[in-house]
Amino acid sequence: MASHHSHRKTGAALGHLSALAAVLCALDTSAPLTVFLSTISVHRTHLQRPAAARKMTTATTTGRPFKVPEMALRVCVIPLAVASLWRMATNRQADDAYGEISFSNLSGFKYLVVINAITAAYSVLSILLSSFKSLARYDWLVFVLDQAAAYLLLTSCSAAAEVVYLAREGDRQVSWGEVCSYFGRFCGRATVSVALQAAALLCFVALSLVSAFRVFSKFDAPGADVDCSASGSKQADEQGK
Repeated sequence: MASHHSHRKTGAALGHLSALAAVLCALDTSAPLTVFLSTISVHRTHLQRPAAARKMTTATTTGRPFKVPEMALRVCVIPLAVASLWRMATNRQADDAYGEISFSNLSGFKYLVVINAITAAYSVLSILLSSFKSLARYDWLVFVLDQAAAYLLLTSCSAAAEVVYLAREGDRQVSWGEVCSYFGRFCGRATVSVALQAAALLCFVALSLVSAFRVFSKFDAPGADVDCSASGSKQADEQGK
């Protein structure tokens, strides 16, 4: 404890000297001062290396950050995706005058069913695999898969929402009339399915942020070490010229 405390005090002192070095390097280019300030920079670098190692060890031993919110979001995705899938997969309606319409008649709705199935399966798999501590080294893979799932949900939800909008409002520029006045139940179920998938999309947006934080928090911000020897020699060369 005493040694750690002394390291902290020494590091703080060298930090103040390094801050002063940035100003002195611009004001004085004498060789003794340059050598002295370069020595300070070297000692500060040696003190920061054990601190960085302790930080990485602490991050490893404290476990995965945001584990409980992450698990809650992954659990929430499953019923949302399954409900959206079931609502759309069973969506069909027949009319005596206009015939029968089903989700399989529209590519946007079929795409929604497929993406919901993939998303629900991935959520179940990620929850089951999260119990293995050895998977902590594969945080990059989880980050990429979360991003991919979020983008797939975004494209699916956008395509299905466009179909629902055209079914409700039509498009007069291409002479497409609305159909929801004839197939109201079909449009209502499709709207609910798209809304459920939008909720699953929001969950995966949050999951993408959590997995990104876990991956990139393992790396320290790049430090700005003061290189007085280089700047001092450069200024001396310019003055010699």
